[in-house]
Amino acid sequence: MYIDSYYIILVLPAIIFSMYAQSKVNSTFAKYSHQRTRRGVTGAQAAMAVLRLNGVADVRIERVSGSLTDHYDPKTNVIRLSDSVYDSTSVAAVGVAAHEAGHAVQYAYNYFPIRVRSVIIPITQIGSQLATPLIFMGIFFDAFHFVQLGLAAFFLAVVFQLVTLPVEFNASNRAIDAIAETQILYEDELPGAQKTLSAAALTYVAALMVALMQFLRLLIRFGGRRDRD
Repeated sequence: MYIDSYYIILVLPAIIFSMYAQSKVNSTFAKYSHQRTRRGVTGAQAAMAVLRLNGVADVRIERVSGSLTDHYDPKTNVIRLSDSVYDSTSVAAVGVAAHEAGHAVQYAYNYFPIRVRSVIIPITQIGSQLATPLIFMGIFFDAFHFVQLGLAAFFLAVVFQLVTLPVEFNASNRAIDAIAETQILYEDELPGAQKTLSAAALTYVAALMVALMQFLRLLIRFGGRRDRD
């Protein structure tokens, strides 16, 4: 029975950490979803407050089904907030909604990392789909150039995750600063929003670790191959 030791040593710990990060964000969101804001501000109102503070007036805010499906769509210039965030007056909802508004502000202010991420998204999507087929084609035909192309394509996924980190951290920082400045939350409520966003940020760190470890595994296993003379 074949055992991929590189997967066990490199990838598996990253996957376990990713599972922990996802569990952490779920538990933290659930915890602060039960803490209602004393000002009674909803998630949608919090997102609008962040936009107004930053002078962004052309972004719509809509409801979307699901849990933690909140996102900003730059193509339609719409912030979509999940059922558990849109009209919720919880500390967690305020934090999540403000974070998504932070992404809208990033686009409005031409924040460089988010523009870079937008440009490389289609490239990384194609690269991630082609990476494995190219590597196996290289192995099957003993053609190292295909392996090299596959590794380069997979590395694009690592680059995408790397660029995503400053984008997400910056959106959270913008959110917390705006919440504090507009006094949406009382001072003793603000740490709950910060913890919610910190837990969410951990999932992006985990995603980078998984992508990086998978790339290292492929590089170690197949990067030393050469074409036959």
